[in-house]
Amino acid sequence: MAVPVDPGLLEQIESAVLANSTVVVALVVGLLTLTFGLHALYRLRRPMGSRFCETLASREELTVLMHPNPDPDAMAAAVGVACLAEQIGTESSLQFTGQIRHQENRAFRTVLDLDLDCIDHVSDLAAEHVALVDHNTPRGFAGASAVLPFAVVDHHPGEGAGEEYTDVRTDYGACSSIVAEYFQDIGAKPVPPDQHASEIDADYTLPSTVATGLLYGILADTKHLTAGGSAADFHACSYLSTGVDEDLLDRIANPQVSAEVLEIKARAIAGRQIQGSFAVSDVGQLSNVDAIPQAADELIQLEGVTAVVVCGEREGTIYLSGRSRDDRVHMGRALEAAVEDVPNSSAGGHARMGGGQIRERVALPNGGEELPESVGRPELIDRLFRSMSGDI
Repeated sequence: MAVPVDPGLLEQIESAVLANSTVVVALVVGLLTLTFGLHALYRLRRPMGSRFCETLASREELTVLMHPNPDPDAMAAAVGVACLAEQIGTESSLQFTGQIRHQENRAFRTVLDLDLDCIDHVSDLAAEHVALVDHNTPRGFAGASAVLPFAVVDHHPGEGAGEEYTDVRTDYGACSSIVAEYFQDIGAKPVPPDQHASEIDADYTLPSTVATGLLYGILADTKHLTAGGSAADFHACSYLSTGVDEDLLDRIANPQVSAEVLEIKARAIAGRQIQGSFAVSDVGQLSNVDAIPQAADELIQLEGVTAVVVCGEREGTIYLSGRSRDDRVHMGRALEAAVEDVPNSSAGGHARMGGGQIRERVALPNGGEELPESVGRPELIDRLFRSMSGDI
């Protein structure tokens, strides 16, 4: 015999089920949101070194690209990135454009036995995926504007960024400090010069040659920690110290100086023009463009001089190098302003140092040359003085 059911009771049961199911769904959605949120927060709060290595591990091979005419900081940072890539199973090639002419730079490359490949065209890149170190915009070779880097590690100001990874720290004195921090982030142990990596009990290691290179990269870009260095740079040096080979470091730091470099320095000092506490010197034609920044380093030491720019020409390109110890003169911005409306020019840098180029002859695809309208030397020197004075 069927038992009659109160319709009102059925409605109450149905309402309770619906209400409880809504609560359950809300709880599930809330838990999922919390889970994804915590995961995202974890990923964001991981050390940059861990995040960088994860980015590298997503590639089978890559090109580590240095800026034109790489200095010790650029080469050291590139070698450090390649060492990280090797330990996580990613093949890498170290490439650059321009020349390595400065005696310090040549010694760095030779003493550390670096395998670096020079390129002239975008088609020369060894791998599709490019990681930029010590600069954030590809430049210096044909087709550079078409390169879209997947990663950027730099300490210079600029608008460049990587598709998947960007780490630009303008408060650091050297890119090498950032890369050294990556090793520390993943728990890598520096290998003392008298030991082999196989003797170190660690998942990741920092070879002695790489530690030595990174330390010198920091010293070179901060004038031995006397200019532009931050607490992070000092901390990086402390971390690297146990792996540094003092003999290699001494050989890099004290290379022989060519006669041309000494001659260019003398020419810069003798031919300097002075306006107030600013100096500009045109050293004319030369074969070793790395002598220009060395001459600027000498001029800035002169008593009464607070900001200097040295310019010289090689194969149709005018090279500029500036130094400042004057808080009124941000050298990178001053050089950028001086050549802003000059055709085929580029410039930039830090508050204390900067560089630039003006291409007076441009190669054409058919093998000929174009002679674009450019700026005369007297006008350029006037622009440099006015820019340092804040007039342009």
